[in-house]
Amino acid sequence: QVQLVESGGGLVQTGGSLRLSCAASGRPFSTYAMGWFRQAPGKEREFVSAISWRGLHTDYADSVEGRFTISRDNAKNTVYLQMNRLKPEDTAVYYCAASPGFGTVPQRYNYWGQGTQVTVSS
Repeated sequence: QVQLVESGGGLVQTGGSLRLSCAASGRPFSTYAMGWFRQAPGKEREFVSAISWRGLHTDYADSVEGRFTISRDNAKNTVYLQMNRLKPEDTAVYYCAASPGFGTVPQRYNYWGQGTQVTVSS
């Protein structure tokens, strides 16, 4: 079992920045690829970004490429999502998730956090 707890969400104006954190406990964090997903009201959960277990590989949704940066600190059992130049369409609940393999599909991820709300005002 892996327990995941997100933090860092909040209300920010268009163009602002936030950094989300996801703290993991349980099984060795460093053996899992990590991903960030988001879900806006009335929409399906969508992929945002992923990072491999050693951090050598990353992937981003086209909608956030160049604005968001994923990183991880295996010594701290934490994965981060730095979000810059935020837009109103980035408003959603953001979830971190852990997977035994690197990927962008939610079904590949076994463990999920409870989510943190990000609201971008126009």
